[in-house]
Amino acid sequence: MRLGLQVPDFTWPGSPESLGPTFARIARTAEASGMASLWVMDHFFQIEMVGPPEHEMLEGYAALAFAAGITERIRLGTMVTGVTYRHPGILGKTVTTLDVLSGGRAYLGIGAAWNEQEHRGLGVPYPPVAERFERLEETLRIVTQMWAGDESPFEGKHYRLERPLNSPPALQRPHPPILVGGTGEKKTLRLVAQYADACNIFEMGVDGVRHKLDVLREHCERLGRPYDDIEKTTLGRLALSTDGGPGSATVEQAVDRFGELAGLGVSHAIVSIPGVAEEGAFDLVPELVQRLEHISPA
Repeated sequence: MRLGLQVPDFTWPGSPESLGPTFARIARTAEASGMASLWVMDHFFQIEMVGPPEHEMLEGYAALAFAAGITERIRLGTMVTGVTYRHPGILGKTVTTLDVLSGGRAYLGIGAAWNEQEHRGLGVPYPPVAERFERLEETLRIVTQMWAGDESPFEGKHYRLERPLNSPPALQRPHPPILVGGTGEKKTLRLVAQYADACNIFEMGVDGVRHKLDVLREHCERLGRPYDDIEKTTLGRLALSTDGGPGSATVEQAVDRFGELAGLGVSHAIVSIPGVAEEGAFDLVPELVQRLEHISPA
């Protein structure tokens, strides 16, 4: 069982001058603590579940490129890129560049996009949900074609590429893993089964995660895709403490929590850590990571 870190909030003391040094320290500490991955949201305004839109928000791929330059091992991805924000050919090139310059550590995290406020605020077209899913599927087809080295023209309903050249190629083979985020049972999980290497499901209790994975398994069976080929990841919140006080968990309690997820087949738990920029935020993480190394997913 692996543990990853999502950083959704960049509102830290001393901003904006402090943002670079603080994010660098977080990335290095996460890696030194044994965490397997580092994720940032692909948003341009802060989202309402975290804070007001005026709070600081770093552009995702620039932030990951910065993190790549100061780390050596930790995997890097967005949780997750909105399909509407970047043309598919440019997105494929961007993730390829991150993969090459990081030494083969990039994920492509992607979803159908949802934050209408930032679309309208920055002048990004925000099509209806059905069209966004159409664009998501075409994007998955395009990046897969590019990463396969196939330069033949792509003709879709929404995108037309005359020559999807991608040079240099990504370092990872056959390509950087594609993670489709979201839990929609009819469309999102079907796209996971058809195109993705990984899924991401919000922690919603053991029964909730089990149900979503059962739906994914059904899609895989219909499409003839081996269910075990897909990496199962979750997204949640983790506050560790020595006494398990209000809103927090001891290492032992966290081991039990993630052990239950592993029993469902989850192999990669991605968490945000409250107060991640504060001194001591990672003190108990190395012990947890070491304990989770001995837990294998079902």
